[in-house]
Amino acid sequence: MRLTHFGHSCLLAEINGSTVLFDPGSFSHGFEGITGLDAILITHQHPDHADTARLPALVEANPGAALYADPQTAALFGGDWKAVHAGDEFDIGDLRVTGTGGTHAVIHPDIPVIDNTAYLLGTADEPAQLMHPGDSLFVPEQQVGVLALPSAAPWLKISEAIDYLRAVAPRVAVPIHQAILADQATGIFYGRYTDMAAEGTEFRVLPEENSIEVR
Repeated sequence: MRLTHFGHSCLLAEINGSTVLFDPGSFSHGFEGITGLDAILITHQHPDHADTARLPALVEANPGAALYADPQTAALFGGDWKAVHAGDEFDIGDLRVTGTGGTHAVIHPDIPVIDNTAYLLGTADEPAQLMHPGDSLFVPEQQVGVLALPSAAPWLKISEAIDYLRAVAPRVAVPIHQAILADQATGIFYGRYTDMAAEGTEFRVLPEENSIEVR
């Protein structure tokens, strides 16, 4: 597969003949001119994952893209947006997509929990070649090849992220959701993930706005 990171949680995946964009949000950059998408997948409604100011133009520039989101976001957007519940499976060309998880991580007990659909991308035989969990620490039963790892968030401690990385135990982990970190602080977090990942997991930082092959 080829991955391009457009900052924060926005990830372009070229996998099994399909091109899919995750979470074009307000902290992301460079996705505005993308064309030729087969699908846009949104994990949840927060603006850092779904930028309602720039999203309409992206959709207009990609008339052939299927539009999928968690149930609450799909209801908010309406139109051609389809809701993806935990347990749903569908195909985009030869790419199998599985919805999983279902809820956003708890930010604070006083803040209502919203929908968050985590996505597994792959094939019928290898359904989790890539996982984008959105804002959740959901551990799937499937073996994950590449994990987009939430690296820093108001709902996340570094110890929790390390435990999640170990629990999923992917072959490769790439950091997302890092926009809230100062540039000079990323090394603290990335160093811990590199040193404390499970044996057999490679932690790999993607260069922003540059496509790279991930095996």
